[in-house]
Amino acid sequence: MPVNSGKEWTFNTVADTYEKIRPGYPDELYQALFAYAPLDDSRSALEIGIGGGQAALPVLKTGCKLTAVEYGDQLARLCREKFNDYPRFSVITGKFEDVALPDDAFDLVYAASAFHWVPEEVGYPKVLRILKSGGAFARFANHPYRAGDNPELFEAINRVYAEHYYTYYTHKKQPDQYPIYSEEQAAERARIADRYGFRETRYELFRRVRVLTAAEYRMLIGTYSDHIAMAENIRERFFDSLEDTIVRYGGTISIYDTIDMQLARKP
Repeated sequence: MPVNSGKEWTFNTVADTYEKIRPGYPDELYQALFAYAPLDDSRSALEIGIGGGQAALPVLKTGCKLTAVEYGDQLARLCREKFNDYPRFSVITGKFEDVALPDDAFDLVYAASAFHWVPEEVGYPKVLRILKSGGAFARFANHPYRAGDNPELFEAINRVYAEHYYTYYTHKKQPDQYPIYSEEQAAERARIADRYGFRETRYELFRRVRVLTAAEYRMLIGTYSDHIAMAENIRERFFDSLEDTIVRYGGTISIYDTIDMQLARKP
């Protein structure tokens, strides 16, 4: 499975916006996670790519020791301040694949919408090495589907992308369809862990709907790595056009999220 690369720096440039507008994860996901990997004050966890801390608070509330690895220094600073009341929380600034971490040290290693930045052949073996025997790895991510309830808005947004985004990223081809993330994709991702020596692999899917104003949607796409990396003058025209389009079609946009979680255990 391909890895995203080259734009990891972009999130650090919008740290405060990222923390405010990026969604967290549903309670049901954490219930499933902690049923598979119980945590308490005797356990240690590590988060790969904490970002704005969207997935950290439920873990911290278990009382466990949580170490985060975050490439962006501004995001790391933000999370140190955000979770200052948790003395067992710390952040290491650096890429997960580069930082030195002890073997057999963690009961849980997890990544929330971050592990796709780590090369598979590096990430999985390293996670296996740093987990304790019987420890768990959880990988989860959000897959948004825009305007699923409004075909006219959906098509209008596609036209905006064709005019701005796909004329900028000429090496990318605009897809004919934008399918909702499927159970087959989640199962395929779960099977990756089997190839690296994990056991008891499984996956779960969770769904929700978010309704955003045009201005909120503009903020959201302003945290997408490939959107941030566009030349500023082109990006602003693109964002203006998207915001105006949503206003013309009622002023709000519904985002249909599918959140997938893969779980695996070290023997």
